[in-house]
Amino acid sequence: MLTPAMTDRLNKQIGLEQYSSNLYLQMSAWCDHQGYTGSAAFLREHAGEELQHMHKLFDYVCETGALAVLGALNAPPPGYKSLGDVFEVTYKHEISITAGINQLVASALAEQDFGTFQFLQWYVSEQHEEERLFKSILDKISVIGLEGKGIYFLDKEIRKLAGQTTVS
Repeated sequence: MLTPAMTDRLNKQIGLEQYSSNLYLQMSAWCDHQGYTGSAAFLREHAGEELQHMHKLFDYVCETGALAVLGALNAPPPGYKSLGDVFEVTYKHEISITAGINQLVASALAEQDFGTFQFLQWYVSEQHEEERLFKSILDKISVIGLEGKGIYFLDKEIRKLAGQTTVS
């Protein structure tokens, strides 16, 4: 059984995962509007994965007999300076999500809630993969660049990443 404090923390994380989905979906729309169809496809797929992360947390809270609560979400920003800006924002966002997961893990240990601690290990691993993925995109931007034909090739490379990430 979850403590009320742990339930509140998990419900907050549910909201953060849902916001992540909205953020990436909005970024996908911006990319599509700019003609970056590969990046749009990748980010749209990633938005779906973030929603799966949210559902996984939601289900866990419900399975423990606690009440999953969906809170209000802020709208993500609709515009970006460049494709590079989109992926810089995603990388920083994933770092903040990792910090939240790490705080949840620390709380679970402090409360000796070993079931939640075990459940959260999937998220610890997932966040490592997320940070690595978005860092690799930033590395590609650094190598390929955003000028001239570089942005075309970069968008094609990002499209190749769609379908390569999986959520269990």
